[in-house]
Amino acid sequence: GFVYQETDAAAIEKLLTSGSVTFYVGFDPTGSSLHVGHLLPIMAMRLLQRYGHKPIALVGGATAQIGDPTGRISARPILTKEEVAANAEALKQQLTRFIRFEDGKAFFVNNADWLCQINYIDFLRDIGSKFSVNRMIAQESVKSRLETGLTFLEFNYSILQAYDFVVLNERLGCQMQFGGQDQWGNIVAGTELARKMGREGVEALTFPLLLDGSGKKFGKTAGGHNIWLDV
Repeated sequence: GFVYQETDAAAIEKLLTSGSVTFYVGFDPTGSSLHVGHLLPIMAMRLLQRYGHKPIALVGGATAQIGDPTGRISARPILTKEEVAANAEALKQQLTRFIRFEDGKAFFVNNADWLCQINYIDFLRDIGSKFSVNRMIAQESVKSRLETGLTFLEFNYSILQAYDFVVLNERLGCQMQFGGQDQWGNIVAGTELARKMGREGVEALTFPLLLDGSGKKFGKTAGGHNIWLDV
């Protein structure tokens, strides 16, 4: 029950049993601490590292400035660049308690390093042309917001997250992306974009969400009853 969705179960099993695999999990620094809901992907990172695989912890220094619409009924508050940078550093320190980064055993990266350098026209031509608006609108994270309103800013989030996978594949040989089940649409967008751009052997899987007693997921906006990892 630890795995909720997989792009290709057989291909993933082959990847994980055929040698060392580099994979990534993304954390948007919209707060100064991770919470108990993050523990499932962190546990997976720690376990796979123990068996010789190499984690990439990606902090969304750029995407946090946009805000993921997934699971939201309204837009997230816009953080300043300084707030995002401070939160990113705090998350890095927390992750070192679970993941070993020394001696190249894992990578810590910030997507601001490439997303903030993008030429908008080139990005639209090279990356935006690979996405179907009809397909994007069908994603649950987008569809659920169409009645209440979805800004163009938030609509771009899925494209940027997908591009992260392509960059990590090119720069660090990343072959897999992990995340929570509510991220499935964004995650699959990444594998599909990578394949359209000629990357082979890229897969993804998600973990079930950690829910509270009322059936709501733990998160930074979970009604003040969250359990933080900063203590």
